[in-house]
Amino acid sequence: MTGESAPEEYGTLYVVGIGPGLPHAMTQRATDVIRTADCVFASNLYQEFLRRDGTLPPESAEIEAAADGGTATEGGTLLERPNGSRQELVRSTMGRQVELAREAFERVRDGEDVAHVSGGDPNVYGKSDLMFVMAQEDEATDVPIEIVPGVTAALGGAANLGAPLSNDFCTVSLSDKWRGWPEIEEKLRAAAISGFVVVLYNCWRDYERAIEVLREERADDVPVAIINDAGRGDAGRNLDGETHTLTTLGESTEHDDKVGGMGTSILVGNHETEEWANDYRDFLVTPRGGRDVEDF
Repeated sequence: MTGESAPEEYGTLYVVGIGPGLPHAMTQRATDVIRTADCVFASNLYQEFLRRDGTLPPESAEIEAAADGGTATEGGTLLERPNGSRQELVRSTMGRQVELAREAFERVRDGEDVAHVSGGDPNVYGKSDLMFVMAQEDEATDVPIEIVPGVTAALGGAANLGAPLSNDFCTVSLSDKWRGWPEIEEKLRAAAISGFVVVLYNCWRDYERAIEVLREERADDVPVAIINDAGRGDAGRNLDGETHTLTTLGESTEHDDKVGGMGTSILVGNHETEEWANDYRDFLVTPRGGRDVEDF
């Protein structure tokens, strides 16, 4: 689906998924966009992640914005990259998303390429819908937008566990900021009845309540994994670093100390999910329809 080309003097607004944590889990496309953008919007936590491998320059690369007569945006910092190019870094916070979206539109119209950083994948509880809602609200249909995909927390956490998502699965956010609990409960119940492996996001909100709904439709002995800071190593919010705790649905709420903030997700298996171990560690595996070796 194509349309008219953007004006040559315009830049592009990139909404960039950086994966669940540190830069090693980013796509090459995401790395390239962030390194070459004129301006990067990123939270303090994501800035820290992106400095780990030089995707963003270190804090020592900050220069005085007024040295060349220019001024950085309020809350922004001017950086000089090793090749001598300059890049502005703007801190993104939850309370400034509308303001920052409008600023991004104006920067693109002024010819800048803007990288708006989103954790995980922008389409999985990330920043992409905000950009389109704001473009609709502000009649900013002239602004070129490109979504750069990333690895989600569900996928990053599943990789650490082995193969728990090898059959049908779904994600459910427990955040009730824009919808009520009855809608969340309805989705949880439908997912449980349908046999989906379920990955819960925003687990600091009523995760015990969500577990009880799933227990009404699913056996207590199905495996569950509580995942903290997938892909973040020791750089996340969890003091114990990246962890996963294997338990069962019936006993999952007994691990309340393992459920933290936005870095926590909970994977609930189905009747086919099994715990499997090799000589080194334990894994979770959900076979795809009971296939035998000969089926491959």
